[in-house]
Parts: sequence; structure tokens; C-alpha cells
Amino acid sequence: MTAEGADAKGVGDTGTTPSTDQPTANRATADESRVPGSLGRIGRVVGREVRTVARTRTYVVLAVALAAVLLGLTLTGSATAGYVPTVADLLTPLEALVPVVAVAFGYRAIVSDAERGELDVLETYPVTAWEHVLGVYAGRAVGLLVAVGGSLTLAGAAVAVSQEEPAAIYATQRGVDSPILFARFVVLTAAFALVVLAVAIALSALANGARSALALAIVALIGLLVGLDLALVLGLVEGVIPDAALVDTLAVSPLSAYRGLVFETVITTAAGTGPQAASPLASLVGLVAWLVGSLAIASWSVGR
Repeated sequence: MTAEGADAKGVGDTGTTPSTDQPTANRATADESRVPGSLGRIGRVVGREVRTVARTRTYVVLAVALAAVLLGLTLTGSATAGYVPTVADLLTPLEALVPVVAVAFGYRAIVSDAERGELDVLETYPVTAWEHVLGVYAGRAVGLLVAVGGSLTLAGAAVAVSQEEPAAIYATQRGVDSPILFARFVVLTAAFALVVLAVAIALSALANGARSALALAIVALIGLLVGLDLALVLGLVEGVIPDAALVDTLAVSPLSAYRGLVFETVITTAAGTGPQAASPLASLVGLVAWLVGSLAIASWSVGR
């Protein structure tokens, strides 16, 4: 074969190469286009968690039990007196019940994935640690909000049919009992539940196994229900916390922040008077800080 022939053959071979590789390139491009974006990946994790919660009998029993307790307290308490008296009756029980239910929903969420080896499998997929944590949190939050929000909605409905004097539906001014004030209470309670759930998710990510997750959950409950408030009281008694700074310092504790927000935006609003229980702005900032900080810790732990 002459050099010209060899060159011609080489040119011919080079010319046919793109037509051979083009289908492969097209398939690769199509595969890449089918890879879900960040929201799609988070959505898949959310869907998995929602299905897990719906199939787990323990969560269903918790939701039903919470609804039964709150409905019973409402009907045997101040349902006939109105919405705000019912809020006053339910606030203290909810300060204990909401953390227990929220921790139950979240304390095994991440550690269960680790025990089943799913976190190792996720390393082979384009799912980042924060996407996985956010998806798990959002999925568990759906179940928790159904449990807490549904239970309080039943309590509010019981007040609506039991109260002796119907309240003005759209009245929100001081001195007036209103279902809108009860709706504020529901929103604040749901927000408190979401914050505690974030703490539980963080502890689940830090735990080495189911037993350590349970131990951390118990410690967290003690800290949230007793420890932080007790530390604030001791700080006030010892003079570490000035009296003037107390209403702002209460935001350090999620429980105190929640309680203060309920008093400031629901109970005191209806009563028209009363001492300042907390700083609403500081309390909101405190709750947001706990939520974001907990999810950040969980993401760091999963990704390490």
C-alpha cells in the first residue's frame, strides 16, 4: 500500500470515528439529564422517610395517644371557657409531651440508616450529607406535624363546639378570646416541635448505635425539660444573669423560648395586661439558632 493510500485510509478511519461515538455521547448526555437536581434528591429522601413513618406502628400509636391526651385535657378542662383558657391548660402538658414525641420521631432517624449500611451506599450516589440530613428531617417533620398539629386541631374543634359563648372569629385585639389566638398557639407549638426534632436528628447522627442514640435522647430530654431552665434559674440566683437581661436570656432554652412566645403572643394578648414573660424577637432567634445549628451538626457528622 502506498503512503497516499495509507494516509487516505487513516483519514477515512478518522472520519468514521465521530459517527461511531455519537450514540454513546448522546446516551451519556441523556443519562446526565435524568440525574435529579438537589431538590429532586432531597425529595426522594423525604418520600422514603414519609413512607417509613406511615408504616411504623410506633409513630401512629404516639400520634393517636397524643391526640387522646390533649382531647381529654381539653374536654375536662377549660373547653367551655374558650380558646385562651384552653391554651393555659394545655401549655404545661405540652412542654413535656412535645419534646418526648419529637425525640421519639427523630432519635433513630440517622443511626438506623448507618446500621443498615445505607449511609455507605449513599456515598456511591450524588447525594451530599446535607441533602440527606435535610431530606430525613423534612420527612420526619411531616409525620411530627401531623401528630402535633392534628392533635391540637382536634382540641380546638372541641373548644369550638363546647364553649358557652362563641368567640369573634377574626378578633385579635387585646382582651378578646379568639380562635386566631389558638391558631397562633398551634403554630408556635409546631415550631417548638420542629426545633426539638432537629436536636434529635443531630443526636441520631452523632450516635454510634441504637443504644447510644437512646441514651443521648434521654439526656437531651432531661436537658431540654429541666437542665437548661435550671441553669437559667441558678444563673439568676448567683447574679450571673442580670435581672434586666432575663427576658432575653430565656431564649437560650428552647422550652423557655416557646413558653415565653406563647405568653407574649397568646395569653397576654388576650388578657390585655401582664408582666413581660420573654422577648419575642430573642425567643424566635433562639429557636432558629437551635434548629439551624442542630441540622448543621447532623450534616457535619454524616459527612465526616
